[in-house]
Amino acid sequence: MYLFWISTVCMGAGTAFFWLMAGNVPRVYRSVMVVAGIITGVACYHYFRMSSIYLENVASLFDADGVRIAGKELAQFPTAYRYIDWLITVPLLVLEIPLLLNLGSKAKSLFRILVAASVIMLVFAWIAEVSTIGSVAWWANYAISCVAWFYIVFVLFTKVNQQMVGQPESIVRSLRTLRLYILVGWTIYPIGFLMSLAGPGGESAREICYNIADVINKVGFGLACYAGVNALTKHELDQTAARL
Repeated sequence: MYLFWISTVCMGAGTAFFWLMAGNVPRVYRSVMVVAGIITGVACYHYFRMSSIYLENVASLFDADGVRIAGKELAQFPTAYRYIDWLITVPLLVLEIPLLLNLGSKAKSLFRILVAASVIMLVFAWIAEVSTIGSVAWWANYAISCVAWFYIVFVLFTKVNQQMVGQPESIVRSLRTLRLYILVGWTIYPIGFLMSLAGPGGESAREICYNIADVINKVGFGLACYAGVNALTKHELDQTAARL
């Protein structure tokens, strides 16, 4: 429960920070910070809702006098909320990459590829989530979801790598960091998914993994974007001061 509230606070703080900093970066990169704030804002709302539902489920275990109801078990965690959140935020996360590249209309093709792959990844992950644990359908859909994730990584290290040529050094560093988040940070999700194989305690372990991964990959993603555009702002100010 505490981990949910920590995640909620982190997402809310991230939203405030990213939107406040939007006015301090070059105009062409302000959309990067706005989108980063939307991502954490949406996640903050969903974490608030998930923690509320969890508390309601716990309260349902007791009667009006506070006595535990015999035989009453804790309802399954509302994992559907996570997928609603991810279907909104993951496409926005991959949008940050073409926004940082500042490709204009040329970014549409790259964005469509990344969004399509991310939606496929999430849809098949959800199908696996609602399938019988350990069944053929469970493993098959999990595998398809992982393949879609690997394809996103492939695009980032090929197409995006080509587009990084000629970009400011600070932006290149941010893009490399974002790729690492998707390559390494996103591994927490499939690992967390496999926690359900651990039996009754597996669901709690899975949700803990998902909470940690969300904070790292959403707040951290936005901070990596800010580091790049903020460094570029400082570089431009230094160049202006040097000319004066």
